[in-house]
Amino acid sequence: MKTSLRRGLRHILLFPVTVVYVFPLLWMVMTSVKTNQEIMYSSFALPRQIHWQNYVEAWKTANMRTYFMNSIVVTVVSIVLTIFISSLISFVLAKFRFRFRNILYSLFIIGMLIPLQSILVPLFIQMRFLGLLDSLWSLVLSYTAFGLPMAIFILESFMRVFPDEVLEAGILDGCSPLRIFLQIVLPMSRPAIASVTILSFLNNWKEFAFALIFISEETKKTLPLGLYNFLGTETNNYAGLMAALIIASLPVLVMYVFLQEQVIKGMTAGAVKG
Repeated sequence: MKTSLRRGLRHILLFPVTVVYVFPLLWMVMTSVKTNQEIMYSSFALPRQIHWQNYVEAWKTANMRTYFMNSIVVTVVSIVLTIFISSLISFVLAKFRFRFRNILYSLFIIGMLIPLQSILVPLFIQMRFLGLLDSLWSLVLSYTAFGLPMAIFILESFMRVFPDEVLEAGILDGCSPLRIFLQIVLPMSRPAIASVTILSFLNNWKEFAFALIFISEETKKTLPLGLYNFLGTETNNYAGLMAALIIASLPVLVMYVFLQEQVIKGMTAGAVKG
């Protein structure tokens, strides 16, 4: 009886929280298939007729194909670099003992506390010196550098609880440290890597400040900049704007649906020893 009551109270408490999180997304979807006249008349009413052409017009008018591809390239490359570099560093920090290890780990973690706004000007000067302004590499390098502290924090915590016996068995079989890392550590780290992937994807996909500062050429702009331009030119086209936002949100939603189980495991496994 107590268990049923507790479960019922939990559902009652979670329901309004769920509504708060889900309602904006449902409202965006509903608004994206209306006409602008329907939105102005009643933004919360159901559409009289579904207008899928809003998505086609938003894709063409906002030039989303170019922005979409730029965002995919920048996001995927930066995630691959972040995972490769952070997993190597995390493996060394978690399983090797050497002087200044704790200091080195602390320096990486402190990176999570640095506000982005405080280094925009120095980074702009550095990118100009390197000739990387108006280049997608300026975003790739920046996203990778800013993603490393969080990735190292998650992966190092996860790898720290790996049984040493498994790694020692690899050494007895004649495996080099690199082979142990590639064939044993990485496969065992899939949940943590999935967590890093989805968090990095979300941060990089929606990032605006670096893209605004480093990129001015129209063909190199990413999706957030493209949506910003679309908002400026199509101020009264609310249906088209909502359709563009739905298109921009789809990759994140799809990735989370496929990786959610691994993400939950990765975020919780590192906190439990044994």
